[in-house]
Amino acid sequence: MDASWVSDLNHIVLQNLVPFGTRLLGAIALWIVGGWVIKMVKAMSRRGMAARGLDATLIEYLESTIGVMLRVLLVIAVLSLFGIETASFAALIAAAGVAIGMAWSGLLANFAAGIFLILLRPIRVGDFIQAAGITGTVKEIGMFASVLDQPDNVRTFVANNKLFSDNIINYSSNPFRRVDLVAQLAHSVDPKAAIALLKARVAQIPNVEISPAPDVEILEFNPAGTKLVVRPYCHTEHYWQVYFDTNQAIVDVSGQAGWPIPAPHQVLRQHP
Repeated sequence: MDASWVSDLNHIVLQNLVPFGTRLLGAIALWIVGGWVIKMVKAMSRRGMAARGLDATLIEYLESTIGVMLRVLLVIAVLSLFGIETASFAALIAAAGVAIGMAWSGLLANFAAGIFLILLRPIRVGDFIQAAGITGTVKEIGMFASVLDQPDNVRTFVANNKLFSDNIINYSSNPFRRVDLVAQLAHSVDPKAAIALLKARVAQIPNVEISPAPDVEILEFNPAGTKLVVRPYCHTEHYWQVYFDTNQAIVDVSGQAGWPIPAPHQVLRQHP
């Protein structure tokens, strides 16, 4: 009986476990090789699209789509090694896709919004934008969400549908933008002389546009004196550098000219 039991065990191992182990090893090898091939195909497709001068945003989107499609085909190939009918599996994927599509309509909306972002191109990779309550540089436009790096170096993922349905402010579309600052003058300071000094000084700041020239005009009159608006123009990349340098220029000009510190003036009249 013992010999018969050992013989039956050997028969079970040879008939079931050995073929299953062989398929398992083949599936692991196929998964590893397939993953390497997918990486190679994505790299080659990226180089090919870049050589044809396609937009960086479109390249990222197409590369991501190619990777997902190839990964699905790889999963089907791996399952076929275990005897699973690929036709049945494809039908199962289709049925699951319908069910998931009905349950996760938001994801489909994000996918559609991503396509519109690619085709209409209101934003591109590298643009500095403000949308969906987030301000930052676009790093990636994915299939369902886009990646933005905020000025404080915080990475934020925004759903494409939320991004596309909101107002998009693209600071990188035009060659320059305006920096808005003010300079408060005391009552004793001549506004015309102050305007001339500030215009000359702000024009010397690095990265300030020559045309249009910086604007320095009277904004309002208040209890402290005359308030001037100081508006240089620069490229988005140099915005904060020009912003802080303009503030420093206002301080330097006021100090060199000896302007008094502005303070509200009040006149009190006493009636008998």
